[in-house]
Amino acid sequence: MEHASFRYKNLDELKQDIKDRGLNIPISYDLDLLRKSLPIGEKIAPNRLAIHPMEGCDGTADGKPSELTLRRYDRFARGGAGLLWVEASAVQFDGRANPRQLYISRENKADFEKLVDTINRRAKEEFGSDFKPYTVLQMTHSGRYSRPYDKPAPIIATKNPYLDKFLSPNYRIITDGELEKLEDKFVEGAILAKEIGFDGVDIKSCHRYLSSELLSSHTREGKYGGSFENRTRFLLNIVDKIKDRLGDGIDITVRLNAYDAIPYPYGWGVDKEDFHKPDLTEPIRLIGMLKDRGVRLINITIGNPYYNPHVGRPYDMGPYVPPEHPLDGIDRFLNIIKDVQTAVPDMPIISTGYSWLRDLAPYVAAGGIEDGWFKMAGFGRQAFAYPNFARDIIEKGEMDRKKCCISCSKCTEIMRYDGTTGCVIKDAKVYAPIYKKVSEGKKSLQGNEVKEHI
Repeated sequence: MEHASFRYKNLDELKQDIKDRGLNIPISYDLDLLRKSLPIGEKIAPNRLAIHPMEGCDGTADGKPSELTLRRYDRFARGGAGLLWVEASAVQFDGRANPRQLYISRENKADFEKLVDTINRRAKEEFGSDFKPYTVLQMTHSGRYSRPYDKPAPIIATKNPYLDKFLSPNYRIITDGELEKLEDKFVEGAILAKEIGFDGVDIKSCHRYLSSELLSSHTREGKYGGSFENRTRFLLNIVDKIKDRLGDGIDITVRLNAYDAIPYPYGWGVDKEDFHKPDLTEPIRLIGMLKDRGVRLINITIGNPYYNPHVGRPYDMGPYVPPEHPLDGIDRFLNIIKDVQTAVPDMPIISTGYSWLRDLAPYVAAGGIEDGWFKMAGFGRQAFAYPNFARDIIEKGEMDRKKCCISCSKCTEIMRYDGTTGCVIKDAKVYAPIYKKVSEGKKSLQGNEVKEHI
């Protein structure tokens, strides 16, 4: 199948293609739905648009936000989204995914305070004293993708024949004792996040980082593997421990993979006979348990950006030609989210998967909210390219196609080439020189190993 480029001139053409393909993608012309506030626990997000945790790989060597990090969040805050999900910040130094990943620690507290102050101050300057975006700090341990220094230093939960072919030979399997201690590191991160002024913390459980990998550790022995109770133990223990220490002092959220698209028994949320089909029985059961424990918000994602990026990031150009049209992927993504929201109707679920739709995305986001598929719409790559997309939707009633992400995957390429990342096309003054420098002499990503299994 050839790369499917975006060719819709208007919403009518998109609607016709959805119909012709027999897909179920919601659409509404009522963009006022995106302007409405959303209660999250005792707090309120001022609108229904969110920016996902888009990692810039531009922190300092010791994990502090750099000037480039602050620039990005200043742009996000001026962009007017009602929720800013701040990027992955390691709770333990050896769990950093790259030598410039943020690290939430007592030593870095003042620098994170500067980041939160930048967000809140800029938002008030732009939108008035009553406007405050809901802020979440994503806490993580990168597991098999750990690389705190120049070379990979993977720490895995379990062996996986589909992912281990990309694994550095110096990996080690984390012990039960280490996992118990790591739970407390997440609690320490939550305590710091509360002191810093974040509204919520996210226990990152997606894209096959450590907590996500534990959810699918069917073949792991010990109390963190095998049964559903064991595989969810790490995440649920962290939630319980944060609640024990902080009560309702900070909201707990989770960015959760609902579907890995990796064959069973190595994938989570997959049909045991056909991994191309989701089976949401366990993810929905887990979300219900999280809700019962007081988790305020779930941000749903799917796939693995290192293994099958087309699943979670439908694109025009990327490391391989996907086996499906991007609209098919968006249909699967949004219907998974709909099924989750239906299972927990009173809990806010954030949706994902809009960037390929460009300026037509707001109508799909509004359609999902109107039909009860989710409560809030989140944008990822789009925010790199077009940080004020939310402001344009809210103030102008539309997005400007000329400003939109073209889903070329160059922001991902920079990360793979070990550079600081952003939009090479729409923020070219800053990121085009970086892209050129880090890509020189690098072999293009081919994805041949991936194509064997998708």
